[in-house]
Amino acid sequence: MARKPRPTSSERRPPTREDVLAYLADYPDKTARRDIARAFGVKGTDRVALKAILRDLADEGVIEKRQGRLQRAGDLPPVTVLQVSGRDTQGELVAEPTEWPPERGAPPRILINPERGKGRAPGVGDRVLARLIKERDPDGFDYTARIIKVLARKPSTQLGVVRNTPGGARIEPIDRKQKELIADKGTLKGAREGDLVSVTVSRPGRYGPDRATVDEVIGSMKDEKAVSLIAILSHGIPNQFPDEVIAAADTVKPATMRSREDWRELPLVTIDPADAKDHDDAVFAEADTDPDNKGGFVVTVAIADVSAYVRPGSPLDREALKRGNSVYFPDRVVPMLPERISNDLCSLRQAEDRPALAVRMVFSAKGRKLRHQFHRAMMRSAAKLSYEEAQTVFDGGKSAAGKPVDQALGALWDAYRALKRGRADRMPLELDLPERKLVLGDDGAIVRVTVPARLDSHKLIEEFMIQANVAAAETLEAHKSPLVYRIHDTPSLAKLEALREFLGSIDMTLPKSGNLRPSHFNAILDKAKATEHGSLLSEVVLRTQSQAEYHPENIGHFGLNLRRYAHFTSPIRRYADLIVHRALVGALKLGAGRLPKGFATGLAEIAAQISAAERRAMAAERDTIDRLVAHWLADRIGATFAGRIAGVTRAGLFVKLDETGADGFVPLSTLGTDYYVYDEARHAVIGRDSGEMHRLGDAVEVKLIEAAPLAGALRFELLSEGRILPRKERPKPTGRRRAPPDRRGRKPGRGRRG
Repeated sequence: MARKPRPTSSERRPPTREDVLAYLADYPDKTARRDIARAFGVKGTDRVALKAILRDLADEGVIEKRQGRLQRAGDLPPVTVLQVSGRDTQGELVAEPTEWPPERGAPPRILINPERGKGRAPGVGDRVLARLIKERDPDGFDYTARIIKVLARKPSTQLGVVRNTPGGARIEPIDRKQKELIADKGTLKGAREGDLVSVTVSRPGRYGPDRATVDEVIGSMKDEKAVSLIAILSHGIPNQFPDEVIAAADTVKPATMRSREDWRELPLVTIDPADAKDHDDAVFAEADTDPDNKGGFVVTVAIADVSAYVRPGSPLDREALKRGNSVYFPDRVVPMLPERISNDLCSLRQAEDRPALAVRMVFSAKGRKLRHQFHRAMMRSAAKLSYEEAQTVFDGGKSAAGKPVDQALGALWDAYRALKRGRADRMPLELDLPERKLVLGDDGAIVRVTVPARLDSHKLIEEFMIQANVAAAETLEAHKSPLVYRIHDTPSLAKLEALREFLGSIDMTLPKSGNLRPSHFNAILDKAKATEHGSLLSEVVLRTQSQAEYHPENIGHFGLNLRRYAHFTSPIRRYADLIVHRALVGALKLGAGRLPKGFATGLAEIAAQISAAERRAMAAERDTIDRLVAHWLADRIGATFAGRIAGVTRAGLFVKLDETGADGFVPLSTLGTDYYVYDEARHAVIGRDSGEMHRLGDAVEVKLIEAAPLAGALRFELLSEGRILPRKERPKPTGRRRAPPDRRGRKPGRGRRG
């Protein structure tokens, strides 16, 4: 696609914001400030106005400066390293940036120019240094890449499945972006058809296919439980404890009463999922007897004292930091700590003595926290309850635990009603997005998919834990102790601007002036709840939010609308919480197990490491669910399903099924004979001639065309018709643009819709 002509001398005028952004998109290689001024003929006092525009765009996060050049936020530099990821439907190589933050969504689509340069031709899996040309292409590509150099490839390790063919053994890669490998018979190490293997990949010569040498036979893919193992191995999650760590856990002795208060008669109870194997928090509440706090409550949250057993620098500690957190799959858990610690000594089992770090919090009748105090204690859980059992008592029924426990639950419910008032005053972000749970059989295959009810017992525990986390952050901040905050930044200005554009398309607005708070988002969500845009807007608002992370410097938690927040309540499964426990022990002089001296100097690195481990766990859990659902649906090809459009790109639509929550893809090329235009502001694709629009959040019916269990991918055909827009709202008929044959090596007119 030819670039737009630069402004002529007669057309030159002081540029607007839109002019500047359009120029940056069309001329990414001429974006120094002087280039922009020259392009628009900006001279004299007009330079001040241009400088102000550029400064405002940079402050808003819409543009950024790299190596002395300006570019739109999210755009790639003119020369960058790419990974050749596959081929399109016409056999041409496509690529992605080697570095692309997941919070930016799907990476840009890049078409490799087929012109041969010096050296060998690139292939799928190669890394290349390339010069990019910005596209607005009818085929859906964002850039065209001209290869500067194919970078050297080192032997790499991959996961794949053995497939026997008439031409010999092949390794089908788990990652669909990688190509099939040849495996010599002598390198299989006994692997048979259908076995999951780890292989070393090498390219023996300048030309020819890559070859694989089997390093390890992991197991048969016929076992459904191998699905989560794929995610564990492909994401590099440690899942085997070293012998020294197991030995260290086996030699740990139960904690004693030294430096502890005796709380064993306090009727603390644990409330967890019915299938929970470890219990790291217990709760208790009672009315405050202080006459100055009439109608108030004292809420106690007791947390397993992991710091009593896992000391800084020990083998247990080093392994816990390496893992960062426990990872939960539908068929297994990869714990942060060995079972001797997580499921035994630190699990707050009913009627067994367990060490705890606890906080007593005093709340007013309006749910405002008045004060709190931390204690190191020995406790004994009075009852192990599921959320459903607790809810039965909250609803007026009785539990099997007996009257004393039911009375304790009644006091918890009364306290929660007060805390709900405080939560309502605080107004955190309220996103109501259903979560689905996969129910597996003994063989590890899906039996059914459920949407568990969101009970008040869930909300009670959630709010008590939030308040305990706030108390931990406040205490450590007051003692000037190093700690890891749980931070959640405000949405970026670029994302907010995109949200405003979308809201404008459905006749809604978001305030422009002043600091936005969660309540502003709640207001538009409430307004849209009873309309056709309710679920759509929830998805869009969710995509607007930043990602929460751990950091030693506090910027607050936007989503919870809290000025300071730190994770304290799950040290069995999160290393961040263990850091906070140790900090509290040291700051309050509660005995052994404090942070070591000089710990603060490495805190930023640790925070970054455990934040990355959290993202790794989320990706592995998501991949496993996708693969399990693809296995489950593989024998239902041709079946129809109800769903909603969960993502819109230039390449097509992502659809989330109502029944399972599974995501699948509808290629834009399958929508019909019209030419569809991607409308970023509306989160939609729109037929240029028909005006038919398919938009994020739309309810649709789809047919399953393909299921790829190894990759966890589904491909759909869209059966539903979209909304027809009035002619004035349709894309302007600019004509179909075709690529010249000398750039793509194909005849003009052989184009696809984008």
